[in-house]
Amino acid sequence: MYGHGFPCPAFDKTMTTKLKGFGLGLRPEHYHDFIHGRPRVDWLEILSDNYLVPGGKPLYYLDKIRERYPIAMHGVAMNIGSCDPLDLEYLASIKALADRVSPAIVSDHLCWTGVAGQRMHDLLPLPYTEEAITHVAGRIRQVQDILGRRLTIENVSTYVQAAAPLKEWEFVSAIAEEADCDLLVDINNIYVSSRNHQFDALTYLQALPAQRIRQWHLAGHSDHGSHCIDTHDQAVCEDVWALYVAATELFGEIPTMIERDDNIPPLEALVAELDRARSFSQSGAQHAVA
Repeated sequence: MYGHGFPCPAFDKTMTTKLKGFGLGLRPEHYHDFIHGRPRVDWLEILSDNYLVPGGKPLYYLDKIRERYPIAMHGVAMNIGSCDPLDLEYLASIKALADRVSPAIVSDHLCWTGVAGQRMHDLLPLPYTEEAITHVAGRIRQVQDILGRRLTIENVSTYVQAAAPLKEWEFVSAIAEEADCDLLVDINNIYVSSRNHQFDALTYLQALPAQRIRQWHLAGHSDHGSHCIDTHDQAVCEDVWALYVAATELFGEIPTMIERDDNIPPLEALVAELDRARSFSQSGAQHAVA
């Protein structure tokens, strides 16, 4: 049983992603490009929270585009790490959208976004403790039962770090195993946090459970010398590309996408970045096989 005594719907926990190849985040600036053209993009990821409406232009365009491209859903407001009760109305909206677009993946972030009913409008880090693992894993299992599908969780970038008995990669891996969920690994977030907290990004990657990784995110950030901020308004930098190559050598080819949320360029520029990801992924995967 889950919240309010409703029975758990059955779902196939062995289900894996149907995504293949290389995708982009769908942004309104590019709606017409995907409706009227055929860019070199294998799939698209939507920001789920932008489509939780009964109608209007966003859903109109999404319905048109999903006829042409596989879709992944990516949210920012599940508040999976909070101590507040899960927002069942919000989860019902996510489930309704998933039923509408039949996404290959439904994902959100391993963080908290509010407490005591207050929304912070930010992705806030969790303490890396056994208590937090138990708490968050239980909430993820509950979300999966409500949605009737697997949840994929993403690591976030962090800027402050409290003393904790576990490393972030141990924490992320333990939650994925205990919750029996999947991982969306943001390469840029690992790099940003490694710079901010002075740890080895490759150590983080090597510790992740390969069987749980369903998707890579690549993005740009702002480098302020002493620290980095995950702004998603720049091209992917060379250090993040190098970390991505290392990831493909470790884990082979995994569906990869580029996120751009601000300072959005023409679609051709993003497709060119995506082509670079294709090239790096293929060469890295060949190295992994060898």
